[in-house]
Amino acid sequence: GMQSHLQALLSLYKLFCPEQVTITLPGKMKTYFKNSEGPWKAAISAVRQRNQGTSPLSQAVFLGTSQPQSRKRKWNAQLVIPASRTSTNNLEGDSANESFPVEQLRTFPQLLQNIHRIEFPSQMGSVLTNPLLLHYMNCVKDESIYLRLYYWMGQMLQEECAWCVVDNPCEEEFKKLLTTIYKAECFLQEGFSACEEFLYKTLPLWDGFCCQSEVLRLVSWIPFSSFSDIKPYLYDPLAQLFFTSSIYFKCSVLETMKELLQNWLNCNVIQAESEFSS
Repeated sequence: GMQSHLQALLSLYKLFCPEQVTITLPGKMKTYFKNSEGPWKAAISAVRQRNQGTSPLSQAVFLGTSQPQSRKRKWNAQLVIPASRTSTNNLEGDSANESFPVEQLRTFPQLLQNIHRIEFPSQMGSVLTNPLLLHYMNCVKDESIYLRLYYWMGQMLQEECAWCVVDNPCEEEFKKLLTTIYKAECFLQEGFSACEEFLYKTLPLWDGFCCQSEVLRLVSWIPFSSFSDIKPYLYDPLAQLFFTSSIYFKCSVLETMKELLQNWLNCNVIQAESEFSS
């Protein structure tokens, strides 16, 4: 007999190929499959809204299997990088066994003298704006530190993406966030995996205009991988924009690809020298 999940599957077939399903299906059934065209329809509506000045939509769009629930902010809240604050209650730093509070870290000599007593702040996002903590992060190479930063950055980028959230009024704040991440990548001379995943997910929805310079600069720090791995996620979306955009955008993309190649070559040279010396 007819089972509910089979009816749902047949109804999906009938939606796309009605000539293939000749039986009569009930009008009301439990929804088993989400509409795959939903994110694209909302993205198209967002473009129409921007070009025609129609009423704003309240639907969040994000490329993926599910649409994330955007973090609700107060009307006067701003997208800011948190300040560096220690994760412990110790704020004196007198004993050699006690951790050195990051609030008191001001100079590079302080970093050297207390490098074994420093703890990263409770909010890892604050590391992005602190050169001394970036130095420390580059020295310790602790996987847990990168994992904490990965989760924080991934969540922030997904929730605040200016071209994935239709009614997002904070494009300038999002630009500042992308610029801060880019500067941290330049400082560390390596890209963040959370930023790489964000670009792969959102480039197919990007119009090539919103946060253009910030996005292309982040593309230049994508970690090295094989061409077959990055072609569908990086080159294909950029190629569609490349052939339909202005000469300025074409030159910007070519410049980005040149910087990406330079970063890859530098990373390979450093790695080769390190292996040779060891």
